[in-house]
Amino acid sequence: MADNPAHSIHDYLAEFDDIPGTRVYTAARARKGYWINQFAMSMMKPENRARFKQDERAYLDEWDISEEGKQALLRRDYNALLDLGGNIYFLSKLFSADGIPFAEACSTMTDQTWPEYRQMMLDGGRSPVGLRSIKGGY
Repeated sequence: MADNPAHSIHDYLAEFDDIPGTRVYTAARARKGYWINQFAMSMMKPENRARFKQDERAYLDEWDISEEGKQALLRRDYNALLDLGGNIYFLSKLFSADGIPFAEACSTMTDQTWPEYRQMMLDGGRSPVGLRSIKGGY
C-alpha cells in the first residue's frame, strides 16, 4: 500500500474480500456485529446461559440484533454470523454453551463432517494448493 499512493485504505481493505472462505475481522465488521458479539459474550455468565437455554428467542429479543442475526444465531449458522460481523472468539462462547468443542464448531463452517475435518487437521490442515483468489479464479 505504501508503494502506491493511489492505493487507498478502502482498496486495501477490499482485497480482504478476495480471499476464498475467509472473513477478515475488520473494524467495519466489528461495528456491524457489535450486538451479536455482545450477546455471545453474555454467554460467559451461567445465569445468562440458563436464561438463553430456557427460551432462546426471548433472550435474543432482549438484544439489538437484526432479525437476520437472530435467525442465524438460532440456526447456529456460524458462516452467516461471521458475515454479519460476528467474531469467532466471541461466538465460541455460544458453541461452548452448547457443549460443542471449538474445532467441531469450526467443522460446521466447511463442507466436511466433523470426523473428516478432524482428520484433515490432524494430517496438517488444508493444502496450500488451490483457490487463492475469488476474482482471479486461481
